[in-house]
Amino acid sequence: MKKTGFICDESYFWHDTGNGALFMPPGGYIETDVHSENPATKRRFKNLLEISGLMEKLDQIKPRPASVEEVKFYHGESYINKVKELSEIGFGDAGELALVGKGSYEIALLSAGGAITAVEAVVNGKVDNAYALTRPPGHHAEADLGMGFCLFNNVAIAAKYARNVLGLERVMILDWDVHHGNGTESAFYDDPNVLFVSLHQERLYPPGRGKREDIGKGDGLGRTVNIPLPAGTGNAGYLHALQEVVGPIADQFKPELILISAGQDPGMFDPLARMMVNAEGFRQMTRFMLDLADKHCNGKLVACHEGGYSAAYVPFCSLAIVEEMSGIRTDVEDPFGEAFKDLPIEELYDIQKDYVAKVKEVQSAFWNFTVKA
Repeated sequence: MKKTGFICDESYFWHDTGNGALFMPPGGYIETDVHSENPATKRRFKNLLEISGLMEKLDQIKPRPASVEEVKFYHGESYINKVKELSEIGFGDAGELALVGKGSYEIALLSAGGAITAVEAVVNGKVDNAYALTRPPGHHAEADLGMGFCLFNNVAIAAKYARNVLGLERVMILDWDVHHGNGTESAFYDDPNVLFVSLHQERLYPPGRGKREDIGKGDGLGRTVNIPLPAGTGNAGYLHALQEVVGPIADQFKPELILISAGQDPGMFDPLARMMVNAEGFRQMTRFMLDLADKHCNGKLVACHEGGYSAAYVPFCSLAIVEEMSGIRTDVEDPFGEAFKDLPIEELYDIQKDYVAKVKEVQSAFWNFTVKA
């Protein structure tokens, strides 16, 4: 059993993205509905942790706000001020689909600070690993532009904190959110000391990002690894990518800390994607990453919540992750498992293998891969 930290704060659920339909604002022929990035998926996950009895077995850690100087590890001062001004006004867009509500600036500082708190607790040995249920999410946020529901890039800031303040030399970030982690990629594109790996649905969001040929630049060549996967990929396809690409590269990079941008939107019911990972698949991916952390960095692993927009299903996927991190199994079973047992979730298709093989071809110039003719 591991000592697992859990970081959350009620204010995370108070970040206001307003009304909408999926990600569009209401108006014209779009009837008012609930915005996709609303508190429900995260709050229901927290509720499930509590009702299952798992919460009381976790080490609950109160997050602190990130300082402006810490946010400036990645973001420009003018952008930080823009988010603050919009927050004071009460509503606005900090870039592209990056909505700011009243008080969102302070909440976003606490979200970034939650990721830092988790990293600090793990690196300093207070806990073995940690899950940060942060909101707003962060992985799309660029240095001077909010994107895709993200204001400050929580994981990028936390990774830079690990390097700049805690003195770690090598940090690995795995982003399994179904959308490409463009902001995190940008933060470390020329950095040889941070390995960024993104598994995502091909050509989804943002447009033009996450191509397998995007491999970093300068001293960071080969330190960016994009693994686009075809729509319909399930547990077997994701695990294949981890085994064939992520594991071998991590073995060569030898990280001192592993961060996961844990977006549960590859889940089979997500309204903003077309993947077929179930709760058991997230458990398997977590187990794989925990094994890598045990192998290379004494188990030091932090997961930060990103996307996931099925209020009914995200809680079960996220619970499976925390169960695996802690080594504690509750009596909660996936209530949707039996109904969808005939979906090809555990089948590995040739097209999925081909996508992964092409990534290995691209990365073989930088990592020790044997590429089959």
